[in-house]
Amino acid sequence: MDAERIGTLVIGGGQAGLAMSYWLGQAGRPHVVVERGRVGERWLSERWDTLRFQFPNWSVGLPGMGFPGEPADGFAGGAAVAEFLAAYARTIDAPVRTGVTVRRLAAGPQGFVAETDAGPIAAAKVVVATGPYQRPLIPAAADGLAGVAQLHARDYRNPAGLPAGAVLVVGSGASGCQIAEDLVRSRRTVWLSVGAHRRAPRRYRGHDFQHWETVLGEWDRPVARRPPDEPPVLLSGVGGGRDMDIRELGEMGVRLTGRLAGADGGVARFAPDLAESLARGDAWYADQLAAIDAHARAKGLELPAPDPAPRRPDPPPPPAELDLAREGIGCVVWATGYGLDLGWIEVEGALSAQGAPIHADGIGAVDGLYFLGLPWLSKRKSTLLAGVGEDAQRLAAHIAAR
Repeated sequence: MDAERIGTLVIGGGQAGLAMSYWLGQAGRPHVVVERGRVGERWLSERWDTLRFQFPNWSVGLPGMGFPGEPADGFAGGAAVAEFLAAYARTIDAPVRTGVTVRRLAAGPQGFVAETDAGPIAAAKVVVATGPYQRPLIPAAADGLAGVAQLHARDYRNPAGLPAGAVLVVGSGASGCQIAEDLVRSRRTVWLSVGAHRRAPRRYRGHDFQHWETVLGEWDRPVARRPPDEPPVLLSGVGGGRDMDIRELGEMGVRLTGRLAGADGGVARFAPDLAESLARGDAWYADQLAAIDAHARAKGLELPAPDPAPRRPDPPPPPAELDLAREGIGCVVWATGYGLDLGWIEVEGALSAQGAPIHADGIGAVDGLYFLGLPWLSKRKSTLLAGVGEDAQRLAAHIAAR
């Protein structure tokens, strides 16, 4: 089959690919966007029922279109975000082809050739906009828990979809904590393995966390100033949005342990670091409040007085190990994040030996190849629904100039 020839191929029809389509359209550059599922597929099929977006509606948007969700300071569910992406694609008349999976990307005589399940596409330039949530990461300890049902947070929908019995949730970022809360509210017995996390104020002195991160310049922090080994931020949009303190989950009935250190024969072993993880989360929270207060003083801002943060009691000493069968644990939910899956890119010099894209602020090491929507592509906000448009505009200008 002869390959279809186009100027620019955008792989991925999520927020990154659509933002790129907007700016390529503004520049008058012919292009096609291919998406393996539906527009917003991950929001539709890889999120749990009670999920709420971590960012308030007023802060969400893509180039040329804000999020229409009400109220402005509310937090949308996954289906609403997916509908926003679909509406955006229609509004900008993005040339999206859904249900098209790219199986292989290789160098071609005049750029690249993408082998898709709808036929080959030859393109002078390619933008890989498949996002950061590609390959669920499940630790090797899972092998030691064979015989117990296991699933990644990506595949969790609701408590009724899990086997009977108690549940062990591994991972204390926003996903792990929200899933643990969802489960304990359904009267499940829940264990939560707690690791490094960054507590954050949902609202402080009259403004949302998103506002403060913006005015403090955190979202525009360049990749050169990326903090080493930064743990995930812990926030919730559930119930109108609030702070999340893992101690509160303990008060609700979630049984807390330290970080999962290993497993064998159906017995999970935990590091003796629960108190240390909670203390580090508290320290980051205090640092955030101090930075906001210092900014307010420096700018002479008249703000409401800070509300005293509730001091919750520390949890009881955690167990060093859990025999899952003895504790009646019928399922493990791995809220342990994602990795990239770019093995389908077979272009020499495009990826490192570890399979990571080689690029400078999204401009690939191979001429004509670009990456968009990855964490810290150029700034902290590069992967955000409200931040990816800036990178897309810059890369589209680079494409148009060449």
